[in-house]
Amino acid sequence: MRHLKTFEFIEAVMRAGSIRRAAEDMNITASALNRRIQNFEAEFGWEIFERLPRGMRLNPAGELLMQHIRSQKNDLARVQSQAADLSGERRGHVSIACSQALLPYFLPRQIAVYRAAHPGVTFSVHVRDREQAERDLATFSSDLALVFEPVHLVEFDVICALPQPVNAVFSAGSPLAGKATLRLRDCLSQPVILPATPYGVRHLLEIGARKIGLNLSPMVETESFEMIRHYVAQENAVGFQIPIGLEKTMRDDIDFRPISDRDVPVGQLLLGQMKRRALPVASSRFADQLVTALSAAELTSVPTG
Repeated sequence: MRHLKTFEFIEAVMRAGSIRRAAEDMNITASALNRRIQNFEAEFGWEIFERLPRGMRLNPAGELLMQHIRSQKNDLARVQSQAADLSGERRGHVSIACSQALLPYFLPRQIAVYRAAHPGVTFSVHVRDREQAERDLATFSSDLALVFEPVHLVEFDVICALPQPVNAVFSAGSPLAGKATLRLRDCLSQPVILPATPYGVRHLLEIGARKIGLNLSPMVETESFEMIRHYVAQENAVGFQIPIGLEKTMRDDIDFRPISDRDVPVGQLLLGQMKRRALPVASSRFADQLVTALSAAELTSVPTG
């Protein structure tokens, strides 16, 4: 516990890359910050920073120490959350990394429901692609990840999975609106706007396109699913999204429909945490709530045919 403030200083230097900039951020003098770190290195027994001509960066010993710092902060947050629970305060903080599709509807509702019962709990929501979300868990930047089609799953402990077929999104007047079954070839015959390559929807579309011998040739490519949802009405184009990020009430001039799983494989929206990590109480309880909500969403899902 006595080193917690020093750990904050070390993290500040790591982020800033120099003593001077970190001192400005922490509102102390550079000489005082330098002495604090040198005293810690002497007590620790190893230097933790490489002193470079243009700044400082963690050396291998420092990287190991940073892992320890993050683990200590996580353990302390969990104990504080448990202590608050014992006192009836029900306070805590939940940090979650999520795919963009969770932002418009699902996650705001779930956070509001949780906070209605536990108003002392605060949240951090980090928008991440499928690889970044896993990295967030590994670095303790997020307690939970709710992400579509994660990449590695090496240190990802799956709590819950929800199947999500890729949906085509198009204007209400599109020729696709009249088709009983939507095939990928039909979609690619129209101008398309695609998510960028790091995203799970794009990955599944590429698999489907290869299967039918076509190339994905977007006239617009973007990292914003919000842009995809709105652009399709501007040029009578076709975009793509998963159902949890879509609702019939979003716009009268936009429609959407799942693409047949004969063409595009159904993906998985996964709720997970870092393997072998004991979550803070608030994060653990929020995860339980998400499992219930995702299970209910699965019961109401419609097969793609």
